[in-house]
Amino acid sequence: MDSHVTVKEAVLIIPSEPTPFKILALSALDSQLFLGFNIEYLLLYKPRPGWSDRGRVTARLKAALAGALVPYYPLAGRVEASPDGSRLEVVCRAQGALFIEAVADNIVMGDLERPPNHVTEWRGLLSLHLADLLKEAPPLVVQLTWLADGAAALAVGIKHCLCDGIGSAEFLNSFAELAKLGGGLAALKLKAKTVWDRHLMDPPMPRRLSCGGVHGSGAQTHPEFSRVPDLCSFTSRFVNERLVPTSITFNGASVDELKRLASSSCRLGDSAFTSFEVVTAHIWRSWARSLDLPPNQTLKLLFSVNVRSRVKPSLPSGYYGNAFVLACSQASAKDVTEKGLGFAAMLLKRAKDRVDDEYVRTVVETVSESTACPDSVGVLIVSQWSRLGLDRVDFGMGRPVGVGPVCCDRYCLLLPVHDRSDAVKVVVALPASAADRYECLVKSPCT
Repeated sequence: MDSHVTVKEAVLIIPSEPTPFKILALSALDSQLFLGFNIEYLLLYKPRPGWSDRGRVTARLKAALAGALVPYYPLAGRVEASPDGSRLEVVCRAQGALFIEAVADNIVMGDLERPPNHVTEWRGLLSLHLADLLKEAPPLVVQLTWLADGAAALAVGIKHCLCDGIGSAEFLNSFAELAKLGGGLAALKLKAKTVWDRHLMDPPMPRRLSCGGVHGSGAQTHPEFSRVPDLCSFTSRFVNERLVPTSITFNGASVDELKRLASSSCRLGDSAFTSFEVVTAHIWRSWARSLDLPPNQTLKLLFSVNVRSRVKPSLPSGYYGNAFVLACSQASAKDVTEKGLGFAAMLLKRAKDRVDDEYVRTVVETVSESTACPDSVGVLIVSQWSRLGLDRVDFGMGRPVGVGPVCCDRYCLLLPVHDRSDAVKVVVALPASAADRYECLVKSPCT
């Protein structure tokens, strides 16, 4: 597909008003090694009346981006390592974000609503390599691609060290609000929303007082950072074998069926598990069964937990930095595949419940004192995009009819489904030898 996307323009967009010239430190959570990649969103919009004047639409997006970069001015800066190399920081001199306009004369929206043929098929919809032509790579790239049927694909890449999923989605909705409503009141409201304050996720975090005095750091273990033996060439399989993208949609009835199945095997009520817990547990079990792993291979399911309201005191509204930790469910391949959906769902629930104020503190201390990083052996990482509000991002082009990643990966994403609030779409890439069996297992939860 890359050859079918033609870039018309690539230009740096600077903030529309003067912004502070300063160096901002990123937090210990922001600076984690495993966050050294871009969050990449792909939003699809149906053709609308008035799009015949594409120049006007593009100009409106550029102006809105310039306006959004005033309160979000660090996104127009450049990320560097601190002088002592212990942390990342943002050099803010209004260097600008990259805006790209492109056309794809041989691609229609229907092509992007199916799973891609290979993991990088849609790479041309976010031409990050163009940023390398600039002296410094910007942390924010926006690409508007006009499709052959008049639809539009808007791709956004944001360095993960600057914000998490919630923060990036808040930025996107603010950017879209300016495009839809223009300046004035919308711009004033936007300025009041953003909070930097990255020191709040640095050690020592403020400690809660209880009847026993100040809490200690505790001796909690964090299995997400531990290493386990690779008993089946797990890592090389994902590196050397062709990865096949998959996409499965669960409607409300399917989710309810999974809840009943999980609860019955645990002898709990139908409300015992959330939709996220049962869908993710089912995906994990199907993934593990399809890979045909040794029974004693240790497996981990890692998933992000928003800690904004779990730390004490809570983080302020508008904080858009990384405010999540990875919860970890761990078990042998034999237990995951044979003990039933309720067992796997309960592992998720317990892992999520463990994430409290003290748990977050120990994670912050661990990553600030070492280069702790999640292992890849036996690991499936799940990220829930379905509750970020990405399906509400309206630039005056209507709400997106499709939301997903630019490139499919071994990371598993839960995505919203257009006009179906009770449904969720699950995308993940698997080795070719496992993909067909995985899809069959996912579609047959009772087998």
